Amino acid sequence: MAGRMPARLPLALTVLAAAVWLGMVVGISFLATPVKFQAPSLALPVALEVGRVTFGLFSRVEWVFSVLLAVSVGLPGAGRGARLLVAAVLALVAVEAIWLLPALDARVEAVIQGRPEPASRHHLLYAVAETGKAVLLAALAVLALWRLGRERRAGETQGRRPGWLIRDR
Repeated sequence: MAGRMPARLPLALTVLAAAVWLGMVVGISFLATPVKFQAPSLALPVALEVGRVTFGLFSRVEWVFSVLLAVSVGLPGAGRGARLLVAAVLALVAVEAIWLLPALDARVEAVIQGRPEPASRHHLLYAVAETGKAVLLAALAVLALWRLGRERRAGETQGRRPGWLIRDR
């Protein structure tokens, strides 16, 4: 049984990291941010500045999750599909951090300084990237969870009980 646990560990880590990260993306990008702009007493420059600080910090948190996922799919047993999904997520995180967030930060700074810039597609592209990231993270969590279940069933059909059922007495 001990030989099967390392194969499950990367899958479990992948499920955990992808699901928690997905929850954060949904909570921040799709819930808290749009709601902030619905508050009638919150001035636009203040709402934008709060968003800039929030997404600046969240970008750093996403790099931590990126490392976690890269490590989890780099371990044996992760599978090619998981590696491809993580690569796509990491590409989106890099595009956001290197190109989109700096461009959006510059636009926010212009609004705060009272000199708004003409409309651009950066915000739309960021929303598309966040949606894509959420879809990829959900697919990654489901794939890793499915593979984790398959690993467990394989152990049971070979006459072994799952490790969490074995208790030393």
